[in-house]
Amino acid sequence: MGVPPLERSREWGRVGAAAPRKRGQAEPTPAPHQHRPRLHPGAWWLWSLSLGTAATRTTNPLLLTLLITVSAYVVATRRPHTPWSRSYGAFLKLALAVVLIRLAFAMILGSPIPGTHTLVHLPEVPLPHWAQGIRLGGKVTAEALTFALYDALRLATLLICVGAANALANPSRLLKSLPGALYELGVAVVVALTFAPHLIADVRRLRAARRLRGRPDNGIRGLLQVGLPVLEGALERSVALAAAMDARGYGRTARVPPAVRRTTAALTLGGLLGVCAGTYGLLTAEGGTYGLPVLLAGVAAALAGLWLGGRRTLRTRYRPDPWGTRAWLVTASGVAVAALLALAASRDPAALHPGVVPLVAPTLPLWPAAAVLIGLLPAFITPAPEAATDTRKEPTT
Repeated sequence: MGVPPLERSREWGRVGAAAPRKRGQAEPTPAPHQHRPRLHPGAWWLWSLSLGTAATRTTNPLLLTLLITVSAYVVATRRPHTPWSRSYGAFLKLALAVVLIRLAFAMILGSPIPGTHTLVHLPEVPLPHWAQGIRLGGKVTAEALTFALYDALRLATLLICVGAANALANPSRLLKSLPGALYELGVAVVVALTFAPHLIADVRRLRAARRLRGRPDNGIRGLLQVGLPVLEGALERSVALAAAMDARGYGRTARVPPAVRRTTAALTLGGLLGVCAGTYGLLTAEGGTYGLPVLLAGVAAALAGLWLGGRRTLRTRYRPDPWGTRAWLVTASGVAVAALLALAASRDPAALHPGVVPLVAPTLPLWPAAAVLIGLLPAFITPAPEAATDTRKEPTT
């Protein structure tokens, strides 16, 4: 005789129920959600821009290569497992393209650097008299190519440092950290900075889809057939972003008294002018006495203007990223590299700017190289990135 359905359901309920709690036993409490400490994204940008500033102070290829190695090591150890962090490889390719284009221009268009070591003599194209000073082809010297290589490597290092900031700093978290007065400008900058990572992700996704369908994804034909869907996806993303920004009240400001608006504009404009005048004074020999005080006054006025301007922007922050000790150490490591290389460039310019006429092999200055190694500090004091997790759901039956 079968068991009635009601009794069967009661039996199943007794089997699936939890075991009774003993008298005096504390009720189990759920484990709190642990938040891993995260570094402020502004610290990554300040560290990367400081390394880029250090790269502008030298043309020594050994020091520039060391700067690239330092940034690459930090990116390899601290890059998060996110789609936008894969843009570092694109910046490496862009830097290589810059070097190759600069060398090609030096060979085809010539160089003002005189040289005696001729490598090749290209056919020279005669130009009219109004194009004096420009030549196409002609003699290509080792001195001219070496000068072009040093100059291109400096720009390539700067691009790689910017790519490191794109790969390490979360753009959405960086936007939340901006002051209210710069929020609208920050949105435009963040959208522009995330364009390259999204574009690269779309290209990879479309190429993988074409390979799965057995279609070619290389060559000019494959590039043209991938380019149209990428453009269409970019347009759809821009329309969705515009709708989301409008729904969240982007561009709406609070009402403030006219006196506050005029004071904000005067402080911001005066502060920017003070920063420009102070920077000019520091760069010239005549303005060494007034350069630093004017620069500090301009920075203070600009910060006051930004603080007042932030009162016009209605926005809230959910779980803002704190600027802790690690952020200070990361920023200080990059600033130290830039400051020490600037000091080395003023004290020993021959070591940081090796000559090409006569052509000599560059040497690695010891204490500037040791200063560059300070930039490795973020690889040891910042938290390791979280492991990539598979978010795919298991099939249900």
